Amino acid sequence: MKIKILTLLLLVMTVVASASTGSSSQGGGDPWTAQQLLNPAELAKILNTPKAPQPVIFSVGMEPIIKGSVDIGPTVMKGNLDNLKQRLAKLPKSTSIVVYCGCCPFVNCPNIRPAMQLLGEMKFTNYKLLNVPQNIKVDWIDKGYPMSE
Repeated sequence: MKIKILTLLLLVMTVVASASTGSSSQGGGDPWTAQQLLNPAELAKILNTPKAPQPVIFSVGMEPIIKGSVDIGPTVMKGNLDNLKQRLAKLPKSTSIVVYCGCCPFVNCPNIRPAMQLLGEMKFTNYKLLNVPQNIKVDWIDKGYPMSE
């Protein structure tokens, strides 16, 4: 009986530890800081202000939903990550860059981590990750934010 209780306790502790380290905004080994997370409302405001300096926006998911975004494709695939690297190589290191995916809940997204890691490795200094905690439909489309045509 004690072994079953200890096993159950260990299992619960493991699940809790996994959940807390998997949080995208709390670190957990993710290749971005909390300061690099960009609220969708903030990006929408920038896009709705044509005279404001516009960032280069890379869609690293299934399709470019956000107005003005460049379609890279899922960066979990090496060819797409290489495409992103080639495009980044043409930009100054201080370029304002926003990366987003939105294919699934943020903490599970396989595409944002390789893209953000690449930006860091390439020594870019002004890049953000669009904070899409649920998915692009809920966190962007349903809010009426600017979309690609």
